[in-house]
Amino acid sequence: MKASCLVLLVILASISTTLATKGIDLSASFNNFSCVKNAGYSFAIVRGYKSFGEVDTVGHQNLKNAKAAGLIGDAYFFPCKGKKTASAQVTEFDNVFGSEYGTVWIDVESNPSSGCGWSSSDHAGNCQFLQDLVNALTAKKRLVGIYASQYQWSTIMGSASACAKFTSHPLWYAHYDNNPSFSDYSKYALGGWTTPSIKQYVGDTTLCSVGVDLNFY
Repeated sequence: MKASCLVLLVILASISTTLATKGIDLSASFNNFSCVKNAGYSFAIVRGYKSFGEVDTVGHQNLKNAKAAGLIGDAYFFPCKGKKTASAQVTEFDNVFGSEYGTVWIDVESNPSSGCGWSSSDHAGNCQFLQDLVNALTAKKRLVGIYASQYQWSTIMGSASACAKFTSHPLWYAHYDNNPSFSDYSKYALGGWTTPSIKQYVGDTTLCSVGVDLNFY
């Protein structure tokens, strides 16, 4: 009986992994999304806003190329906290991307660009800036998600459980364990989310001759 149960669990785990919808995210210019689709990936999340405070027009073309190849297309938004208001950045992004994407994922991670970094001490201010971005995007009737890792969220918001204000929006979390499943999430939870929507499970790899991260939902 125990052996039969073990076999069943292995089969179910295999089916779950097989049925997972996999995709990529990328920032480099790319036009061979047919290769990505043929490799078994179904969605692409392109960079829509750059960390130093500028719309990514390359990402906009990537989005068009991805959708033309039959992939689901989302965008991620790497905000600059300091040079421009959240509203100004969202307006710039929206003027270029419009509603061509499915969801825009706000990228909450350390920003290396000068004058654009999250505060190292004002965690409440960081949380408010994220709220301002969400408000500006939802005011334009856009679907909004949040991207972060537990470490980055803790560093920027003050703790893994802090700033638990966005759980009505989907979470895309990063943990590079090469495992396309959410089985690790209880250990790497953040921001009050009990269930994630997407996992970035491989970072900085190459697919179809372009640098990508691998994701699944």
